[in-house]
Amino acid sequence: MAHSISLRPPTTSTQLSQPPSFTAPTPQWLSGTWHVTHSTLPMWKSKRNVRITYTPLPAPSAQVDDLVMYQTLTSSKEKRVEGIDTPSAGAEGGEWDWRGKGWLKVASSHWEVLGWGDLGSDPMLEDGKAEGEGNQWVVTYFAKTLFTPAGIDVYSRRKEGVGREVLERIKDELGGCGDAAVKKLTGEVFEVVRD
Repeated sequence: MAHSISLRPPTTSTQLSQPPSFTAPTPQWLSGTWHVTHSTLPMWKSKRNVRITYTPLPAPSAQVDDLVMYQTLTSSKEKRVEGIDTPSAGAEGGEWDWRGKGWLKVASSHWEVLGWGDLGSDPMLEDGKAEGEGNQWVVTYFAKTLFTPAGIDVYSRRKEGVGREVLERIKDELGGCGDAAVKKLTGEVFEVVRD
């Protein structure tokens, strides 16, 4: 039995008259560390072991602390990018506005969850390997900024990712979500180096 994977187009899409219904993950569900296993963002091509940790700030704040850690392909030194995610004004959930901390306070971006899920106890696949058992995944969309093009990331709780078959289903959903720009990005998905 295959797990259901359903993705929405970005809310910024101009090609849809009515956005599809979508239930966003809660900040508590998103909290913790995620491995960026696949992406279309050029900045990750020269990086490895990219992880994002979300930590909800204490109530009554709806903000989330956002810590990105990574290494370059040629160094063992770990680098950090710190910011704060604030729920986007007027959004029904799953949309965030990021602002950097420290010297990055001048940088900002908009990102949103296109889909998310829990693979639970995935059944054995035809190749005889259990794929993603107990693994959670998220697909995020990042709007274009002054410094980066629009892009898509695939996150997994597990460093090894969601597995080939689930990744192909995610890409199929992205390609069929009704947004031409997202469909184009689907063909640009690459695996982020992890060791």
